[in-house]
Amino acid sequence: MASSGAHHSGPDSEGPDVPEPSHAERARTLVYLQQTGGLSTLSRKQPGWPFGSVMPYGLDDQGQPSFLVSTMAMHTQNLLGDPRASLLITPPESQRDPLGAARVTLMGSVTRVPDGASGPVRERYLARHANAAYWVDFDDFGFFHMAIADIYFVGGFGSMGWVAPADYLKAAVDPLAETAAELVREINSEQQETLRLLARVCGQLDAQQASITTMDRLGFHLRVKTPDRMQGGRFAFTDSVRNAQEALAGLADLAAKARAGTQILHSL
Repeated sequence: MASSGAHHSGPDSEGPDVPEPSHAERARTLVYLQQTGGLSTLSRKQPGWPFGSVMPYGLDDQGQPSFLVSTMAMHTQNLLGDPRASLLITPPESQRDPLGAARVTLMGSVTRVPDGASGPVRERYLARHANAAYWVDFDDFGFFHMAIADIYFVGGFGSMGWVAPADYLKAAVDPLAETAAELVREINSEQQETLRLLARVCGQLDAQQASITTMDRLGFHLRVKTPDRMQGGRFAFTDSVRNAQEALAGLADLAAKARAGTQILHSL
């Protein structure tokens, strides 16, 4: 069932080829950062119909999810009848901009983890969901594991595609994953002048306001408000960054180059 391929369209697609993480890397990072998704199973009561459930999950070393579920739950009964399922994972910002935010759907076969092999699964799950310690040992609860068969990633408007499971399983979580959100808030609050400079010099935009929407090891997406519309694009760091300190240094380097009239790799 595995497939691959990506589709890009929209206003940024005709600009220069600015490097950014692959769909596999972005999907792996999104799955790592979140802890709960929407699980769809095949209904036992209404054959062929999908049945949706809110589902906390743990992860193995390859980014494949595990679930702690009760045999009394409808989704568990569905899985025991047909293990095929999908897990939709969205970030918190999807509440504000559901179609513009990234999301990923993992499709796979969900089967029970044998009791003798549940130790590592239990440890990883409880590390992410400490409250589950209150019911993890109930007789009717057990761990189930999803063996991923295919993945579909949407990075926002005009960025989407199937991700081969092999690419996802070997992809690394972005090194800025756990610090990017706070870093973006800090930059947007304290470095408006720098962001407007990049928009003005690199995009010839009359920027009233500019803000970073996402940041990763290779660069960041900038949203610019002009008098007549909103516009967005991407900037690449000169070198890949590994932490917040390097990201701030990378932003300062881009600002210095913009002031000096040095060419910057960007798409606006």
